[in-house]
Amino acid sequence: ESFVFLFLFQVEFSYPPIIPGAGHDSNTLPEEWKYLPFLALPDGAHNHQEDTVYFHLPPLDGQQKCVYGVSCYRQMEAKALKVREADITRETVQKSVCVLSQLPLFGLIQAKLQLITHAYFEEKDFSQISILKELYDHMNRSLSCTALEGSQIYLGLSARDLILHFKHKVLILFKLILLEKKILFYVTPVKRLVETLMTVLSLFPGIIEHGLADSSHYQPRRSISEDFSSPEIISADEESLSMSTTDITNISKELEGRHDVSDQPDQSKPCNTTLDTHYLQPHAGSLLDSECEWETLEPHVMDEMEGKVDVAHSNMFDTDSGLPITVQPQSATGQGMLTSGLVSGLQEDQYGLPLAIFTKGYLCMPYMALQQHHLLSDISVRGFVAGATNILFRQQRHLSDAIVDVDEARIQIHDPELRKMLYLSTADLRFADYLVKHVTENKEDVFLDGTGWEGGDEWIRAQFGLYIHSLLSSALQQDHERLLADYGTAFTSAWKITHNYRVWISNKHPAMASITPGHPFQGQYSVADVKIRLSHSMQNSERGKKIGNAVMSTSRSVVQTGKAVGQSVGGALTVAKSAMSSWFSMLAQPTAAVSASPQSAD
Repeated sequence: ESFVFLFLFQVEFSYPPIIPGAGHDSNTLPEEWKYLPFLALPDGAHNHQEDTVYFHLPPLDGQQKCVYGVSCYRQMEAKALKVREADITRETVQKSVCVLSQLPLFGLIQAKLQLITHAYFEEKDFSQISILKELYDHMNRSLSCTALEGSQIYLGLSARDLILHFKHKVLILFKLILLEKKILFYVTPVKRLVETLMTVLSLFPGIIEHGLADSSHYQPRRSISEDFSSPEIISADEESLSMSTTDITNISKELEGRHDVSDQPDQSKPCNTTLDTHYLQPHAGSLLDSECEWETLEPHVMDEMEGKVDVAHSNMFDTDSGLPITVQPQSATGQGMLTSGLVSGLQEDQYGLPLAIFTKGYLCMPYMALQQHHLLSDISVRGFVAGATNILFRQQRHLSDAIVDVDEARIQIHDPELRKMLYLSTADLRFADYLVKHVTENKEDVFLDGTGWEGGDEWIRAQFGLYIHSLLSSALQQDHERLLADYGTAFTSAWKITHNYRVWISNKHPAMASITPGHPFQGQYSVADVKIRLSHSMQNSERGKKIGNAVMSTSRSVVQTGKAVGQSVGGALTVAKSAMSSWFSMLAQPTAAVSASPQSAD
């Protein structure tokens, strides 16, 4: 009864049974997992022939660890079925095959699950569930905790594509998460959404492997009907809820060699540790309704930079001639062992990583269903990194600190104080420019088709690994204020009061002694820094884009005109240059005319 709203959402099959003693065809779910059908079959599923969803479920009663879900959705015409069951009354059939795992091997599971889902639909007979049982047995035989230590954990998460799309804004996203803000990613379809969000998280050392165990500790509402108490939500999303039933195959059993299908997942296995699930109260934050353009080159910042440029050091900052970041800091002998953090409760290395970001009520939800909308304003949720495809999430801007439009690579931040914290320092811009240049210049890598080291996915994650190691090392020094200034004074001041920093600084991390403090790209200001700042502003501010587009449009038109009248390319460029000068001169003419008017009147 609690699963009925407009259309029926239910679990048709699970292996092994989700609830002990229930049948494989039972559609009864634990209270903690009542949102499972809405996560496995996302909003607007009828708009796509197939899609993939990554999602997190809260632990069941008495257990402590996040449950990781991967769902592959497909739809087909009902008339194509060999066996049409009585409950299929629509022209199209929409179903999802879902895997629940204790290991966050999203890409690896998705690759296997997508093949099985395709084969399951090719049978054209949904009663043939033997292939789902074989999937469960295969997963348990092939996956184990050791897979978390290899590159398989990042399968399908392209850091290169992320840099190419977001460019320097990736560093802004990185800092937003360090500040534990309420961040909403928005795009359709779901596969692109979840892969983008998880790729950003993969830049944090150890976060996906060991830092998400406490990331889904939330309380569902008592009744599903409460989620739709607002007539506005019902009417606005009525179309997107036109879906059918869901196929679920539960693979939440321990993946390290045990195959007893009658038990619930044992969350006390070696891969896991016990966590404290008490929540902190949320921090009050001021939000503005207006969306100000916050990435522009502010005049006072430019003045400050010009005052600091040392003419004697006019040799421009060259990222190629500086100290290259070639490898992520490697642990010394015996320091690569993971231990349970005394404060964080996470599995930590000797550097104290992963940081305790997704703990104490800071949630990670790669995909958030409309039925979970109340979590955005829940008092026990102090922050989140969440993905959504429903426009209602994006419209309610007051419920988040930042909205990331993945399609446009745009970050909308409402609070001017937060924009100030995220204003990239000169050293940060050098770092971001270094990343973008190496990724774009090595776009056509002849070594293994773009998977070579420099400019590749592992290389990018190594750069962010050194960035966070250097940031933490700087915070430990006596002159930490001077060292941290290169990361942005406003940012570091806000970061020092976050939960993840307070947890990290409260314990000793002996391996940090091997890390050189200071920003990896610290150094004297130069003319090149001014150029980077100007380029950054021109490419990413609205004013800069308008000027750039006008210049390009004028140049293109003049070149075409020159060709039409038979001029050479060189002559056309000369005409274009002349036209550009005239265009900028015209911008100043109205001011001159106004000032001359009183004289003419006299």
